[in-house]
Amino acid sequence: MPLLQVEEVRRVAGDALMRVGVPVGHAAEQVDLWLDAELRGVPSHGLLRLERLAERIGKGLADPKAIGLHEWRGAGFLAVDGRKGLGPIVANAALEQVTARARETGIAVAAIANSQHIGMLAWYAERVARGGQVAIVLSTSEALVHPWGGRKALLGTNPISIGIPTGEPDPFVMDTATSIVSMGEIHDRAHRREPIPSDWALDENGSPTTDAEAAKRGAIGPFGQAKGYALGLAFELLVASLAGAALGPDVHGTLDAEYLCNKGDIFIVADRVQTAGLSTYLQLIRNAEPAEGFASVLVPGERGRALRAERLKSGVPIADPVWARLLALASDDVPKRQGAST
Repeated sequence: MPLLQVEEVRRVAGDALMRVGVPVGHAAEQVDLWLDAELRGVPSHGLLRLERLAERIGKGLADPKAIGLHEWRGAGFLAVDGRKGLGPIVANAALEQVTARARETGIAVAAIANSQHIGMLAWYAERVARGGQVAIVLSTSEALVHPWGGRKALLGTNPISIGIPTGEPDPFVMDTATSIVSMGEIHDRAHRREPIPSDWALDENGSPTTDAEAAKRGAIGPFGQAKGYALGLAFELLVASLAGAALGPDVHGTLDAEYLCNKGDIFIVADRVQTAGLSTYLQLIRNAEPAEGFASVLVPGERGRALRAERLKSGVPIADPVWARLLALASDDVPKRQGAST
């Protein structure tokens, strides 16, 4: 994998999106989300997703200019029809509304349907927390995870991210799927032709596999066995009931270029945060004696933040097939920079 300078990657990816009709501002926002995932060591939610989004736009399954239709259903509940818009564009437009409303009401919720994949949830939670508010972000996906005790994929990976101001320069941010790994990570390993651990996934016959390609056709395991399964199912039901999203095997559109995207996203924003004592408590955790095999005890989010700072200086590694495809998409003989002035 080449080490590439961040601004070069940003330019190439932005050009690739603008060539398929994404307005310049929307392209910059979408690329920032993907690039942040690459910088923090989460390539599963990074630039490997650009090619599929470009294909979805070309087929009319995604609208690169939409920002979503908002309807307040009560003082603190915003229902959003994403109108097939790009995930971060629709999500940030909704967040602008609910963060402002939460300052008035104390808490506000945005429930989003009919938008594209929103990417790494921590990107949103951190932004809200840096603004002095608490964020809880939930999303669903295609049925990629088998229920505990089962062999067939029936649940989404159903991640959650929580961002909390702590009085420190950086907020607390956690982000985790309820599966043992994301399907994006499986796809990333397949791109790199690397094996996966034997406890990550089952193949299409329901047998454990170390082959990432076979895992793509099978089912991922829930993290923490029955506990991860329970959380994943609870989040699936919660998001579907609030956003009106599809459930389980009926969800499509984040890993294909054939169907409309019908998963859901939930943003809960709370104001009037009390940060007294949070920093002291986090420092107590950092100062804890590490167990054998660990150099130190980290607070969630710190590893990715440190890696981001390092890669901003040294460059970011992009898988060879992904970078080659980005270069091709940025230079294809297709109409250039459609909507670039929008």
